[in-house]
Amino acid sequence: MSELTVEAVDSLETEDLPAGVDAPEYVLYGGKGGVGKTTCAAATALSSARGDTPTLVVSTDPAHSLSDTLDSEIPAEPTRIRDDVPLFAVEIDPEAAEGPFAPGGEGADGDPLDGGADGPLGGVGELLGEGGHPLGGGAMPGADEAAAMQLLIEYLDDPRFERVVVDTAPTGHTLRLLELPEVMDSMVGRLLSVRESISGMVGSLGGLFGDDDAAEADTASLEELSARIERLRAALQDPERTDFRVVMIPEEMSVTESERLVGRLEGFDIPVRTVVVNRVSEDLTAVADLDADWFVAPDTEHCEFCRRRWGVQREALSRAQELFRGREVKRVPLFAEAVQGEAMLAVVGRCLE
Repeated sequence: MSELTVEAVDSLETEDLPAGVDAPEYVLYGGKGGVGKTTCAAATALSSARGDTPTLVVSTDPAHSLSDTLDSEIPAEPTRIRDDVPLFAVEIDPEAAEGPFAPGGEGADGDPLDGGADGPLGGVGELLGEGGHPLGGGAMPGADEAAAMQLLIEYLDDPRFERVVVDTAPTGHTLRLLELPEVMDSMVGRLLSVRESISGMVGSLGGLFGDDDAAEADTASLEELSARIERLRAALQDPERTDFRVVMIPEEMSVTESERLVGRLEGFDIPVRTVVVNRVSEDLTAVADLDADWFVAPDTEHCEFCRRRWGVQREALSRAQELFRGREVKRVPLFAEAVQGEAMLAVVGRCLE
């Protein structure tokens, strides 16, 4: 182990570091918790920015670790974190969201449409039989995911960035997030319908129930959100614009969950063109065109433990062959040290090229 030093990794020449990536506008990394999605997202974003592409890396995982991986403080608003390359980053904070689905809302009772219990739509939520959704005041179920989706839509639309790389939450949270365009679109439609159905009544009572201008502004806001949701759905389903990359480790449970995730994504018509297999017990030179004398590979010839782990991994990889079919497979080796900071991320980026 004395051969392993961070100094050796840091000594990589700048020209040896990956610059630029062959990827569409939007790259999303998803998979089971703890498989290395954050590492892959950070490495891809850094490589993209090194190719002079203004790039935003976004974390939607409530348990953010992007700051640790990039070794830089990541705020809740998109912020440039490097002076030498156009790399921006943000860790989504649902509480920072604004709009009709934000936790806490904008009205007195957390409802931007009701404007409080005495507002123009007070009590309509109860008529819909959905206590706790935005029309009834208070946070609706899935409010955090909805708020995260609103912010994600905003970032994907931001003209400052030519590429957006998303570090998604673990599988269950990600699927709920991806279901939200349909859920929110339906809800927006219902909210607009309710607004329209009572607008005549509100108008006939001479503004007794609220400000007509405010009501029109709310309606316009909902219509704009509906259009943005549709643009997001179209972008995610377009293989020319989006690559959802499933990250797995060569273990049976990870393969099973990855297969399930790919199936669900296909149900959403979201293309999965790339599968990343992380922490493979192989030499770095076997998975990347990189001269790395510093790299310490598992000794599967003389180490019984290493040999057995490699056997387990090969079985898992064999089972995953169907998952790999028709997709590009990227392999990232198991490193002896933590993947943190620019030098190590550059090595991972080379593996993901």
